[in-house]
Amino acid sequence: MSPKETSRTPGGGATRFGGAFTPGRIAMTAVAVLTLVFIFENTGEVGIRILIPEVSMPLYLALLATAVLGAGCGYYAAARRQK
Repeated sequence: MSPKETSRTPGGGATRFGGAFTPGRIAMTAVAVLTLVFIFENTGEVGIRILIPEVSMPLYLALLATAVLGAGCGYYAAARRQK
């Protein structure tokens, strides 16, 4: 069987996971893992001022909330661009 005659899946890929491991997805997974490691390594208590009141909370919660808000904004911007 020549390379041109390989069997393909109904989706058009040569293998089941052919499109799953793209360089972009691997890079984003690495960034996500490094972000989570950074967040959970910083567990000290900090004071955060949001407009007027000062809130005391663990730094990892503030970092995690910021990461979630940033991901949500990025998702929203990407969805708006596709329309």
